[in-house]
Amino acid sequence: MSTPATALPPDLAADADRPRVPRGATLGALTGFRTLFYKESLRFWKVGYQTVGAPILTAVLYLMIFSHVLEDHVKVYGHVSYTAFLIPGLVMMSMLQNAFANSTSSLIQSKISGNLVFVLLTPLSHREVFSAYVLASMVRGLVVGSGVLVVTLWFAVPDFAAPLWIVAFALLATGVLGTLGVIAGVWAEKFDQVAAFQNFLIMPATFLSGVFYSVDSLPPFWQHVSHANPFFYMIDGFRYGFFGVSDVSPWISMAIVGTTCVALVAAALRLLASGYKTRH
Repeated sequence: MSTPATALPPDLAADADRPRVPRGATLGALTGFRTLFYKESLRFWKVGYQTVGAPILTAVLYLMIFSHVLEDHVKVYGHVSYTAFLIPGLVMMSMLQNAFANSTSSLIQSKISGNLVFVLLTPLSHREVFSAYVLASMVRGLVVGSGVLVVTLWFAVPDFAAPLWIVAFALLATGVLGTLGVIAGVWAEKFDQVAAFQNFLIMPATFLSGVFYSVDSLPPFWQHVSHANPFFYMIDGFRYGFFGVSDVSPWISMAIVGTTCVALVAAALRLLASGYKTRH
């Protein structure tokens, strides 16, 4: 005589009738990317007093010193006070430096400590690794830039003539520097090389891009030199979003910064895909 089947509770019966899904299939294709992005974002946020607070304080000190010395002596675009003119430059400078620092410091620390192998062993593609590092760098740059803007508004309130240009250049510029940080982090093998990259490329290009002055006020030779600096177009286009006035057309600035971004992204993806100084 056969034993009658035991009736299952309604909720368990529903589970029994539901098609089985392979373990891990419901996690989504971008789970690894989200995890790496979260890890890179948490990395700088856990020491926010150093990675966010310190750059904001540095920018405020720059503003206090330069505005105190030059406020009564320099007028820009004919009607803009020097303090108001200086604020967008300091915001962009802070975003650029911190976006670069985030990706490059993370990669070089991982390479020196040997932790990078745990990222490379995952099934993440080189595009996902690149995107996670760059997006986390953009987040840090935007957080620092927003903090600098909020704090410096106590000193002067610049116009917000074209907010969409502000957002566009902020996103594109932090993406460019985050990508450049990935390239520097992959290329470097020790902290000295990262410091050289920072001190001899990023810092000079940033300070000579019109952060503290209008490039239009320079002699012709130095104007041509400044126009060869992609950082100039980032700051000039970003400043246009505040005042509606700039040294060059914002469309030209956007085209140059966009072209720079495409070239750097292609180079970074090529380096990561080849395993240059990461797998070899």
